[in-house]
Amino acid sequence: MKALWQRWQAHRETRVLARRAIPEPLWQLTLARLPFLAARPASDLAELRRLASLFLDEKEFTGAAGLAIDDAMAVCIAAQAVLPVLRFGLAPYRSFVGIVVHADEVVARREVIDDDGVVHTYDEALTGEAMAGGPVMLSWVDVSESGDSADWGYNVVIHEFAHVLDLGDGEADGVPPLASPAEREAWIAVIDPAFERFCADVDAGRETLLDPYGATGVDEFFAVSVETFFTNPQAMRARHPAWYGLLARYFQQDPASFSGA
Repeated sequence: MKALWQRWQAHRETRVLARRAIPEPLWQLTLARLPFLAARPASDLAELRRLASLFLDEKEFTGAAGLAIDDAMAVCIAAQAVLPVLRFGLAPYRSFVGIVVHADEVVARREVIDDDGVVHTYDEALTGEAMAGGPVMLSWVDVSESGDSADWGYNVVIHEFAHVLDLGDGEADGVPPLASPAEREAWIAVIDPAFERFCADVDAGRETLLDPYGATGVDEFFAVSVETFFTNPQAMRARHPAWYGLLARYFQQDPASFSGA
């Protein structure tokens, strides 16, 4: 039965790849816009292209407020979204379908309850947001600038899809689903002190490689770390060697080793 299912899956994938194949000019345009992807080995680029095609077949893109999503925009998002799952496929993204793209950042009204039970409301400007069960929201202005913003480790697509991975076990706690309790303990033994040192640097006003927004919670620390890991990996490895090493083992990728990374 398993062999039959695998053959069916392979047949379905072949049909999807034929139907949703990314044209060569569009793929080359995408790589030109995203130099941190173009620096990858040819084998990685081929797998990114394959996964991006499968991703496009599974997800539904919606432009907010009349924004028209063209093929170039969709492929640009897909190519970045699948980078974190390059070694283990799209299964972690199967919990949602929708991707909502806004022309620019959006303002969301938030409510928090303090320790005395008083409700406080405030507005928060968002360039992206991932919620359990979807959808994922992205600002196209930020996505379109991903090639340039890679120099300082900022990437809204990778950031939000890091949240999707983190939420895979139902908790936004900076720990994605891992194979065993021992692996989870080993992860926490690295991320917790890294997060505490980072927060101390932010509180002291010291310059940080990672976006200071990561100090708002360990879930955001994980997300800003992942975007920097993929877009500015050499600096990430130099500044946070133990944390970089753990991420490299988890993602089964060592982007700092690529020429031009």
